[in-house]
Amino acid sequence: MNRTLKVISLLLSYPTQELADAIPELKAAIEGDDGLGERETLLLNRLCDDIAERDLYDLQERYVHLFDRTRTLSLHLFEHVHGESRDRGGAMVDLMEMYGKAGFDIGVKELPDYLPLFLEFLSTKPAPEAAELLGQTVHILAALRERLKKRKSIYANAFAALELIAAGKPDRALLKDLLDEPLDDPDDLEALDRVWEEEVVTFGGNAGENACGPDRLRTQMRAAARKAPDPSHANSA
Repeated sequence: MNRTLKVISLLLSYPTQELADAIPELKAAIEGDDGLGERETLLLNRLCDDIAERDLYDLQERYVHLFDRTRTLSLHLFEHVHGESRDRGGAMVDLMEMYGKAGFDIGVKELPDYLPLFLEFLSTKPAPEAAELLGQTVHILAALRERLKKRKSIYANAFAALELIAAGKPDRALLKDLLDEPLDDPDDLEALDRVWEEEVVTFGGNAGENACGPDRLRTQMRAAARKAPDPSHANSA
């Protein structure tokens, strides 16, 4: 399973020529993963084939249109549960602490809740632990799969496979809250600019006292209700 999480991490990253050239190797890794079910293998192979067959420019344009210009399809996990709330900064710090304690170093410019990065981290963990941690995000994964499926996007396959790998099923109430979010128009550039101007992530606050662990991550991932910034809670979790 671990090699497959690494493969999905790469498949959900910005398409490059290196990624396209590596598709045969990625498919071999999927096929060679004994812990992977037949359905997951089929879903991921279809995504690999799609990436291999398309023009690189078209792949990149599609990726940006989906994941960079559509907030409700963001690959930043905390975007879906904290939005512009100040709690998002604290959640980021908690997640970075989890990475640090596991000896998993990330670049200073990388946001720790970026899904491909999170999957790369999980690929370094024992399979049961990786499945449990992934399961804490499963309502987010299910929401993204549903939205991508409505757009008839092949990327829905990656999220369907992750749901199958994750331990547990999505909480129906949390999933409904996420799917009730109005869909963004990726072609409305003015609205997109307003979103990015408003959603400034600050790091700090609750980083010191409570160590980040699986229970802490579960709390952060389940914080489905969006909250407006509140100066009085700048240092709360």
